[in-house]
Amino acid sequence: MDLYVPIIVLGVLAFAFAAGSVAMAAFTGPKRWNRARLDAYECGIEPTPQPAGGGRFPVKYYLTAMLFIVFDIEIIFLYPWAVAFDHLGIFGLVEMVLFILTVLVAYAYIWRRGGLEWD
Repeated sequence: MDLYVPIIVLGVLAFAFAAGSVAMAAFTGPKRWNRARLDAYECGIEPTPQPAGGGRFPVKYYLTAMLFIVFDIEIIFLYPWAVAFDHLGIFGLVEMVLFILTVLVAYAYIWRRGGLEWD
């Protein structure tokens, strides 16, 4: 259990910093609300009008987000595997091949749905 204490302390400190930053911004930030501030921000250009109940986004946005998540998860698992590759032996190799095949299924799904085509 002693090995987990630094990780728990770091998690508590990160949460306290995040919560404290949000709380301080709410207390010290300006309170001037206007129409421009409440509008959607689109990198300095005029925002495109949206329907009253919100608009429907194309599936491509969600597919792109899913693609980023899939590759982030892959990288998170590949680094420890590469470090411990010698100790894992053939079992580690087989498990990583199965994991990469699973990731390729998600990649193939996004490819078939047109998530990689930019119009």
